[in-house]
Amino acid sequence: MSEQRFGEFVVVRRHEGGHVAELVLDRPKAMNAVSTDMARSIGAACEALAADSSVRVTVLTSSNDRAFCVGADLKERNSFTDAELVRQRPTARAAYTGVLELPMPTVAAVRGFALGGGFELALSCDVIVADHTAVVGLPEVSVGVIPGGGGTQLLPRRVGAARAAELVFTARRVEAVEARELGLVDELTEPDGEARTTALELAARIAANSPVGLRAAKRAMRLGHGLDLRAGLEVEDAAWRSVAFSGDRAEGVAAFNEKRKPQWPGE
Repeated sequence: MSEQRFGEFVVVRRHEGGHVAELVLDRPKAMNAVSTDMARSIGAACEALAADSSVRVTVLTSSNDRAFCVGADLKERNSFTDAELVRQRPTARAAYTGVLELPMPTVAAVRGFALGGGFELALSCDVIVADHTAVVGLPEVSVGVIPGGGGTQLLPRRVGAARAAELVFTARRVEAVEARELGLVDELTEPDGEARTTALELAARIAANSPVGLRAAKRAMRLGHGLDLRAGLEVEDAAWRSVAFSGDRAEGVAAFNEKRKPQWPGE
């Protein structure tokens, strides 16, 4: 396993022959509160991952046992002038959109608190795995702001408009079992502490498939979401055409007929 650090607070580890990347939030003393420096590092790590065609899946994890991420660093924010807050906004947005726009499948492994921006980082992933210590929520209105890392858009897409409205307007925290029942997380692990292991195992299963196919399938689902069916099917057709004549498609068909494991060229 290789490791690369982005700034002081983010580490990227490579698993499974380099095809699974683990993006580790590594500011444990602050429970991964997202400071300006940490946001900048998340954005830089995502930019590097997005440019690496060998990465088939990215798993978002935490080095803190008590928290995935507690959201924005409010101690830092408390020191900002209005002008400084305006200048910081693009850096903060780049961290969340960096995760959201990763071209490969993404899995969040949530242990402990995932609140505010922390839950928005998880919501930016395609699949959320959590253990029974998980507590999630978007409490921003309780401190006079709104979810600004994608929460007002991502949560309704996940659980529906009315449920998202209730959760955002009440600012309540949701514990693991209810979070699974409401669809705020996708898989709940037993025992506690297994979210990371389960997420990495899921990533390994995903990474066994065609990297070209994985990225095209994600692109089709993301771009097609919210469109009417006919428009969505056109998005799907464009994605299909992008893979139909690829090396991966040729290798996949050959491997199936030869009853062997495919060796994906990734192109």
